[in-house]
Amino acid sequence: MFWRDTFIVFRRQLRLALRNPAWVIIGLVQPILYLCLFGPLLEPLAGTLGAENAYTLFVPGLLVQLGLFGALFAGFGLIAEWRAGVIEAERVTPASRTALLLGRILRDVLQLFVQGLVLVGLAFAFGLTGSIPGMVVGLLLTVLLGAACAAASNALALTTKSEDVMAPVINSIALPVLLLSGILLPMTIGPEWLQVVSDFMPTKYIVNAIRELFVGNVFTITTMWGVVWTVVLFALGLWVGTRTFRKENA
Repeated sequence: MFWRDTFIVFRRQLRLALRNPAWVIIGLVQPILYLCLFGPLLEPLAGTLGAENAYTLFVPGLLVQLGLFGALFAGFGLIAEWRAGVIEAERVTPASRTALLLGRILRDVLQLFVQGLVLVGLAFAFGLTGSIPGMVVGLLLTVLLGAACAAASNALALTTKSEDVMAPVINSIALPVLLLSGILLPMTIGPEWLQVVSDFMPTKYIVNAIRELFVGNVFTITTMWGVVWTVVLFALGLWVGTRTFRKENA
């Protein structure tokens, strides 16, 4: 019953996304622009940054950026549904409250997976080389991170019920995460105090782990910490999202 409810919600959300794919396209445009306009600038600097291929350094950061920014804005759709009375209508059904959230997250995860495939495929055209199995695992970590962010975003949306409140909150979170995670450039080239600050950013370890995976280094300490933080954030995001959904729809 639970999985049936989840699938029904997922199918409805997917249909809505396919009817209006603007958010999917907008979410993909920014990483592609970074790949096209910023990637070539890194090619002469790859050796200096400790990489043989500039795109094994750059594309993992773009994947994490895609997972963060694409999923963090997922909650805006939920606010629109709440205003239209969809959430109120779902409350009177016997469907599990967790299924109502999980169906929406699965839609966001599928969108993120497709976007990640497009981004990595395009990166090959620019000269990306590396470990294909490592890239698959890196994409999986990105999807799990995206699921955590989507769950947190839906929880925030259901709590604030206002785009005017939600937008500045997300921006105030996303900007320091973007700058301190080493998404565009490794934090090792920054000053020591900035490296110390970035050590408190879990997404930095995920970016570093995906970079290791892209070059085929699977069983390393860096990869282990990236996997650990991904699982922790995934579990935490799902717990917060589920708890909020149950509370608000009680």
